[in-house]
Amino acid sequence: MRKRQIKKEINKKEINRKANPYGKFLLAAVCAAGTIALCQAAYAAEPELYTATDLAMDTVVTESIYTTGEDVTGEIGTLLRKIESDWLSWTQEDSMIARINASEGQTMEVPDQLASYLEKVMQLSENSNGALDPTLGQVIRLWDIGGENPHIPDEDELKQLLALTGYEKVHLEGNKITLDEGCTLDLGAVGKGIGCAEVTDYLQKQQKITAGLVNLGGSSVLTYGTKPDGSKWQIAITDPRETEGDYLGAVALDGGEFLSTSGDYEKYFMEDGVRYHHILDPETGYPANSGVCSVTVVCDDAVAADGLSTACFILGREKSQSLLEKYNAEALFVDEDHHVTMTDGMKERFRLLKDSYTVKALQTD
Repeated sequence: MRKRQIKKEINKKEINRKANPYGKFLLAAVCAAGTIALCQAAYAAEPELYTATDLAMDTVVTESIYTTGEDVTGEIGTLLRKIESDWLSWTQEDSMIARINASEGQTMEVPDQLASYLEKVMQLSENSNGALDPTLGQVIRLWDIGGENPHIPDEDELKQLLALTGYEKVHLEGNKITLDEGCTLDLGAVGKGIGCAEVTDYLQKQQKITAGLVNLGGSSVLTYGTKPDGSKWQIAITDPRETEGDYLGAVALDGGEFLSTSGDYEKYFMEDGVRYHHILDPETGYPANSGVCSVTVVCDDAVAADGLSTACFILGREKSQSLLEKYNAEALFVDEDHHVTMTDGMKERFRLLKDSYTVKALQTD
């Protein structure tokens, strides 16, 4: 009985083999097809580079985006223009800043995201002892540097407007903001940083974007992700006294870092051999004179990077050290004597390209 049972089981196996004589070949074909499909998928996943040049926030915007999907460079420019028109513009009546300034001391409610940026700005103003002052807009427009009629303002008029400034005159509670009477808000010193933060948020939501760099006029730069070859992002730094010549140097960034540069060469006019630039000292109302002509900051926060470059330009090298440490930021200072002074962390990133400049150590306390 046992032998018959074994024989039947053997016969069943033989029948199965005869019914499917190509089983091994089918299995091999399926495996091969699967391998080809995987190879095709891997090939299709290779990111493609899209580049574009646009105009937004009163500057030229250059974009380099690596993606396995469609080209989104046009959407980045659109987003930056929307941020300016909806939030930051003081000339467009419907923008939040214009509405706040027209509120005549009444409390205004702002979008939560804008409120979070305002909170960062106010904290940076406090940490810098007012070197970054978001209420200088009226004074800046009085000078009109970069406008049609740049000039040294009347001293009495300047004093009157200065009396209305001061970050302490801005009161922010959650998403509600109130300005003291006569005070106005101007986020020009951090506007591009806010733009970089919003673009970064947009890129993070696009699953097919693997890496990218967006440069707002050379003064604010964001990096995102890792380049396909794994190399660092190299950002050129302008020579503040030879802006049309070779670059001063280059700073290496990792993805997710932000770079901002403030310099007296961006907007200025000359009178009697004196350079009057657009970065005003909140204490005097005159162009800052701290011994530097350019400051570059690297930070992992876009708004902080933008605000720090302005604050550090006003404070100068020595007074900036404690402020930079609070934000774990690195900085590079350029002075009139062709000296480049850097924090220790910046030394690891910066490559000098001009023989006419020398590198100096930043004196620590």
